[in-house]
Amino acid sequence: MLSRCSRTFTFSAQLRRLQSTLVIAEHNDKTLTPITGNAVSAAQQLGGDVTVLVAGTQCGSVAESVAKLKGVSRVLVAENEAFKGFIPEAITPLILAAQNQFKFSHIIAGASAFGKSLAPRVAAKLDVSPISEVIAIKSADTFVRTIYAGNAVLTLKAKDPVKILTIRSTNFPMATDGGSGAVEKAPEGDFKTDLATFVSQELTKSDRPELTSAKVIISGGRGLKSGDNFKLLYDLADKFGAAVGASRAAVDAGYVPNDLQIGQTGKIVAPELYIAVGISGAIQHLAGMKDSKTIVAINKDPEAPIFQVADYGLVADLFKAVPEMTTKL
Repeated sequence: MLSRCSRTFTFSAQLRRLQSTLVIAEHNDKTLTPITGNAVSAAQQLGGDVTVLVAGTQCGSVAESVAKLKGVSRVLVAENEAFKGFIPEAITPLILAAQNQFKFSHIIAGASAFGKSLAPRVAAKLDVSPISEVIAIKSADTFVRTIYAGNAVLTLKAKDPVKILTIRSTNFPMATDGGSGAVEKAPEGDFKTDLATFVSQELTKSDRPELTSAKVIISGGRGLKSGDNFKLLYDLADKFGAAVGASRAAVDAGYVPNDLQIGQTGKIVAPELYIAVGISGAIQHLAGMKDSKTIVAINKDPEAPIFQVADYGLVADLFKAVPEMTTKL
């Protein structure tokens, strides 16, 4: 009986050693996007070696910072003009080349626009099913994700030989420094593509914190009635040093640009404090902010669904309540 247990343990240990994960780094050629640290943390929960792929045009400094993350054993660096603009049509063949050489058991990316554009392409080429918006890892083949706009939680067991995941950053801690991973060149090849060409991009500049990493977020909805009235939220946000977000209704109405949208089809956030102003609380919006540690809702409709998830609710006219709050802070 003892020998059987010993053999079972040895087999399990060997299986864990055979596991290896490739994390796709997200960056801007200069600095690492925080969601990569969350993806590395998720990879550590799977066990085995963790390799991070850094692809860009001049991303040497990014690779060095990734190598310092605890748990990273190797960093693959690919610098090529084909990766300008980080278009998925060019990066996908690179990921496939790395997979062909190293035979990873898992491939992980953040559940961002970047990760969501890569995962399905890689999965299709490998003939496996991608698993999106993972919020917890039970084991190397069992994962938890939300469905029906966050109204239900699904636990699934994947049977594919390669598991391709996108992880929700708010559900995994940030990997800390303290590692010393080896930096190597990624597989070389001709990654130019005629399927897509990077033309240009316009970046919104702001002194406010980025939504997905902000500790305090003040978000506005259709109840603000116009884009000019969002100044009420900006003034309040200045008191907190907070980021400003919006519901899809406010974005669709043209009050604010879509990079402020929070929800199922926008950004997923989990700040320490979330203040929802003039937001009714549609399911799609709740899916993007319900994991916030403390939720405060301001709405003149006492039956608004937002009050069902709020820790504190204020039934009041936002045009009176918000200026008063700003004055008293």
